[in-house]
Amino acid sequence: MTTLRPIDAAILAVFVLVTISVGILISGRASRNLRGYFLGGNSIPWYLLGVSNASGMFDISGTMLMVTWLYIYGLKSVWIPWLWPVFNQIVMMVYLSVWLRRSGVLTGADWIRLRFGSSRGAQAAHLVVVLFALINVVGFLAYGFIGVGKFAATFLPWQLAADPATNANLYGLAITALTTLYVVKGGMYSVVFTEVLQFGVMTVACIGVGILAMARVSPEMLAGAVPAGWHELWFGWEVGLDWSPILPAAAERVAGDGWRLFSLFFSLALLKGLMASMAGPAPNYDMQRVLSARTPREAALMSGVVSLVLLLPRYMLITGLTVLALAFLHAGPAAADGRFDFDLILPLAMRDLVPPGLFGILLTALLAAFMSTYAATVNAAPAYVVNDIYKRYFNPHASDATYLRMSYATTVAVVVIGTGLGFLIDQLQDVVNWIVGSLYGGYIAANVLKWHWWRFNGWGYFWGMVTGILAAFFCAVVFRDQPTLWGFEKNLAVFPGILGVSLAGCVFGSLATPPDDAGVLDRFYLRVRPWGWWGPVHDRLRATHPQLAANRDGPRDAFNVAVGIIWQTSLTAAGIYLVLQNFNRLGLATVIAVVCMVVLKFTWYDRLVDYPDDVAAEMARIERRLLEN
Repeated sequence: MTTLRPIDAAILAVFVLVTISVGILISGRASRNLRGYFLGGNSIPWYLLGVSNASGMFDISGTMLMVTWLYIYGLKSVWIPWLWPVFNQIVMMVYLSVWLRRSGVLTGADWIRLRFGSSRGAQAAHLVVVLFALINVVGFLAYGFIGVGKFAATFLPWQLAADPATNANLYGLAITALTTLYVVKGGMYSVVFTEVLQFGVMTVACIGVGILAMARVSPEMLAGAVPAGWHELWFGWEVGLDWSPILPAAAERVAGDGWRLFSLFFSLALLKGLMASMAGPAPNYDMQRVLSARTPREAALMSGVVSLVLLLPRYMLITGLTVLALAFLHAGPAAADGRFDFDLILPLAMRDLVPPGLFGILLTALLAAFMSTYAATVNAAPAYVVNDIYKRYFNPHASDATYLRMSYATTVAVVVIGTGLGFLIDQLQDVVNWIVGSLYGGYIAANVLKWHWWRFNGWGYFWGMVTGILAAFFCAVVFRDQPTLWGFEKNLAVFPGILGVSLAGCVFGSLATPPDDAGVLDRFYLRVRPWGWWGPVHDRLRATHPQLAANRDGPRDAFNVAVGIIWQTSLTAAGIYLVLQNFNRLGLATVIAVVCMVVLKFTWYDRLVDYPDDVAAEMARIERRLLEN
């Protein structure tokens, strides 16, 4: 049984008390109305929202998974998160955050009404996006629950159940209940300000672990613990790593992941990552941060802050724990049934290799990472249930107090459902692969077209989402016992098919039904001003707004996205190279990151505006009215 040392227990206890106290003390500012509860009244500065969003993305489950990937794939693991929509912060920074914030809505489902109106097709689109949002939130809650349970059970000293899996689940249950306390009461204010506090703790821990690994593990020690090619960022046709003589379980994992043909994997991951990012943020905590920004310009700045403050320290932590595990954790993290459990690399490296004091800070930081992600996800769910279902269909004239009580009840219900799902799932990657591999395949087509094609209507959105989600569930059921298909990880393998089915649903659903009301399209285009195929709408609006200019920023935005991806990747690599003490490549990564930032200063930052000059005054008046209401 693990013994939690007094200094570490004290650090943890102080953090928990301070977090809950801050969350509850701030909660009074959230209790005025729904906009105050879910969006902080659009009064929180962009830099605090950015740090808060970074904190929410610094999740413990994702960190455990990325330690596993770095342990097995070495520097090539830099490319694996491209399976997730990791480019979304870049795409949002460049243009989507501005477009989304210009809408002035409360939730993603509210945005659907702005885009498609109130027709039957729009109502169908509204219901399906609420359904997707809730599925997405519940999935991520289960994902967080699994990770924090395994994490806590590894080194907290109390045995809550004899069965190890049940013991981990009970720890997950206790920590999620604790986090829910301040989220239910404080809404967005509590979430943001506690997350900023938590991110400070995380950053200290990350730097500390990185320095520890640099002091204890020399490059020569690491070279003897990993196969040839582990240190190489670039790759050929195949992954090029032979773990068989060193760790057969790792060789089996490489074969089982279905990423052996790494060039094909990279191409599919890049395509999927770009398309998922162009679809915009999923209707969860990321979208709520954008909608919470004070202005469209600040929404873009907020998204830029995330990559700037998150990547370097996070990868110092990931690399530090991975390097320590490779050098000193020779027995390996075995599960109770004897199999090699890669999910345990991070907690075991912490428990056995990090000294007292720093261990307490790191334990606190990773608990903070879980709490921030969980809190942000939980805060997103009741916005859809209360604002988009209860208020719209059941009780549209209730008091703010009634809506807030419903929000509290909804939060508890969603937590219970997500936790229940977590009890039924064993492995982190199973959840992650399904959410980002299959489910997002049903999300992408409809949510890319909604920005860029005027003829895309509510029925197109509905059928695109329904066919995509059904195809994702079908694949999840049919291929549930098959980790790979045609040599690829199954969710990546079926992604093109799910995307194709969803795209067909979008196109046929739109063309088989009348276009949306002209007034709805005109209002959306005038407020948001996207680029794409909006010619008929633009030409019609010129009759009443002769000064209106079309948005021709598409090529510049595409260039800035490419530069941003290079910038994001160089920051990731810099964090790894620093801890590996490869100072030549660290210098190169740093130079690339600085050059990218200089370019973006002239091509992105200097051109950021809230609204185009031709309608800026008119949109400013509308903005003031929205915030007053």
